[in-house]
Amino acid sequence: MTDPLFVLDTIRENTPLTSDELHAGWNLTLPDTVRRHAVQVMRLRGGDALQLSDGSGLRVRATLVDPAQGIARVNEVGREPRPTTRLALIQALAKTGRDEQAIDMATQIGVDGVIPWQAERSIAKWKEGRSDRKWRQTLGAATEQSRRAWVPELGPCSSSKQVLAMCRRASVHGDLVIVLHQDATTTWGDIEERVSALAQRCLADGRERTISVVVGPEGGISEREITQFAGAGAQVCVLGSTIMRASSAGPVALALLSRALGRFA
Repeated sequence: MTDPLFVLDTIRENTPLTSDELHAGWNLTLPDTVRRHAVQVMRLRGGDALQLSDGSGLRVRATLVDPAQGIARVNEVGREPRPTTRLALIQALAKTGRDEQAIDMATQIGVDGVIPWQAERSIAKWKEGRSDRKWRQTLGAATEQSRRAWVPELGPCSSSKQVLAMCRRASVHGDLVIVLHQDATTTWGDIEERVSALAQRCLADGRERTISVVVGPEGGISEREITQFAGAGAQVCVLGSTIMRASSAGPVALALLSRALGRFA
């Protein structure tokens, strides 16, 4: 079984993970929240292996030597680079927690960034200080569950006007925005050709580019939004012959993109 991973908040918690001198042989004292999770919830004991991360690519492999005091010995330190071709999910707010289900699954699949979207037909409303805290907790928990060294970046809640601006910027900078819509005529096969071309450009020049997937709320994306996004250069496509929920459409598209980019190889 893969060693459990714990993401440490290096800003709020007193931890030396930000030190450039961190190396094998060090003893680390885990923050109380991590110690309780590891010992009381995960039932780790002395001698058990675990992983630690700052959520920004650092991966520390360690051994728990004193569960009561939360002391772990560092065995290996490494840092994983950010992918050159990045994946983002622009997820419309949806009721009954379907938006949080979407970003949870997207994180497990490997999404690099998440942007909440207050779409025209979104019934749910973004509550600053509450909604962002819940989304960050969801992203953090899914990161630990999937043993990732990178926590997806959470962008600010955006309006349709701001998403439109993202589409325009993407066209200028060579990024790709994919809008999922049931009435589109462009198929996923057409999209994968564009994805392959973008990935080749990233390999050729080493410059980061982002593929963003836009998913609407339960009532779908409005015709005005579709027209505006498409006019700004976004690719509007249909994802198969079935209608998916707001919680599943994005993760399915991201899984297909991950496969096309070789992330599942």
